[in-house]
Amino acid sequence: MNNVLQYLEKTAAAMPDKLACVDEHRSYRFEQLEQLARSIGTALSYFIAPREPVAVYLEQSGAALAAFLGTVYAGGFYVSFNTELPETRLRQIQSVLGARCVITDRAHQKTMEQLFPQHAILLVEKLCSVSPEEDRLAEIRAGMIDTDPLYANFTSGSTGVPKGVVISHRSVLDFIDPFTDIFALTAQDKLANQAPFDFDVSVKDIYSCLKTGATLVIVPRRLFSRPKELVDYLCQQEITTMIWAVSALCLISTLHGLDYRTPETVRKVLFSGEVMPLKHLRQWMDKLPQAQFVNLYGPTEITCNCTYHILDRQRDYSQGLPIGQPFPNEEVFLLDEADQEIREPDVVGEICVRGTALALGYYNAPEQTAAAFLPDPRTPQCPQRIYRTGDLGRLSRDGEFFYRGRKDFQIKHLGHRVELEEIERAIAAFPQVERCCCIFDGEKQKIRGYYIGQMDATALRSQLREQLPAFMVPNTLAQVPDFPLTKNGKTDRRKLLEGGWERV
Repeated sequence: MNNVLQYLEKTAAAMPDKLACVDEHRSYRFEQLEQLARSIGTALSYFIAPREPVAVYLEQSGAALAAFLGTVYAGGFYVSFNTELPETRLRQIQSVLGARCVITDRAHQKTMEQLFPQHAILLVEKLCSVSPEEDRLAEIRAGMIDTDPLYANFTSGSTGVPKGVVISHRSVLDFIDPFTDIFALTAQDKLANQAPFDFDVSVKDIYSCLKTGATLVIVPRRLFSRPKELVDYLCQQEITTMIWAVSALCLISTLHGLDYRTPETVRKVLFSGEVMPLKHLRQWMDKLPQAQFVNLYGPTEITCNCTYHILDRQRDYSQGLPIGQPFPNEEVFLLDEADQEIREPDVVGEICVRGTALALGYYNAPEQTAAAFLPDPRTPQCPQRIYRTGDLGRLSRDGEFFYRGRKDFQIKHLGHRVELEEIERAIAAFPQVERCCCIFDGEKQKIRGYYIGQMDATALRSQLREQLPAFMVPNTLAQVPDFPLTKNGKTDRRKLLEGGWERV
């Protein structure tokens, strides 16, 4: 297999009437989804060249999924333009991407025409009405190989310009095949899609369903501000699998959604993106005693995840959750500051990854690509690429990897080397604290702590002084009603530091 479209075609042939996707407005059978994608691909192929990017500006829906797959049929690669992004951000992404075509719908046509007046604005409704030209599609497919780009996700860049991480067909195939096998995903599963389509967590939802015949249920965005309705929806849809960001799971548990109702059909909960607070994990595990829980780790640049840990309900995780073991055909290892591999247990180093699942690089950014995707320093005589994650980790004596925070979260404070995650773990241990986050204010050389919960800040500081060295106690502690989130559902540390989130 060398093209993700083979997932769709094989499943559509085997179970044409099986429900492939459900969104807020309609549902799509696998055969129907394939035909729509072929129609879009035929029409789009007259507008783009092979391996050319196509922007897709659609609400999270089955139509967007058809547009993604149609772009692939046309020989291009897709980039999801999130409709919730501000216009300034969309212009920044387009300045890097340079897509000639934008697929949208009638509801967003004027917005796109005003934002990108020099581009071809193609309506998905019209593209879907075109009759597929099988000979043309076959000719396009014959010219494609497994290292052709499939999609690009744009992440924040340190220079202020977004970085487009380009992922190939081969990388997705290399990841999804073992992913669906390890976690026993089948056609009987129903996956609740929480992640936006421009966030790589959604890749696991989309391609797991296309491969196995499972049903993709796209959760309406508005429900994520209404926990009770969200839980009701999970129950009504009889969801079996949740591959969610930590913040989304914590939204439900923080606002007592699980006390209101339990989504009893859920059998698998896989989480990633941030460190899962143990209190929230215990709530979920207590409410779903038969479910499997999995901690996943990995940055966008390595195609979704590179390690996993299946939780053991009898194990004590008070000292932290492992990120576990590598997925098949991926090597995960640690390098010290001298680029020497760390093999000894409990020694902290930078997490690095080698394997087919690595991204092709950053789109239209050769210097950034060269800085992040480097030759393996362990074998300089053999040109192999690795990705340096910028994350710190350690190996346990049992051979498990543990995440130890970002390299830039390990700070020097009052002459001492401090890991902010250790402070966060101490704060989170207090019963009256729901969640917490610590940030180092480099300009003022202060550690600032933020937390959600009922505990008084003065009492919290007093008790922290009994547990931590003085240089690790945050200089400020602020009680906040919630944490601001980035578009990918992670805690927005920059906004926290800017202020305005404290309780008044």
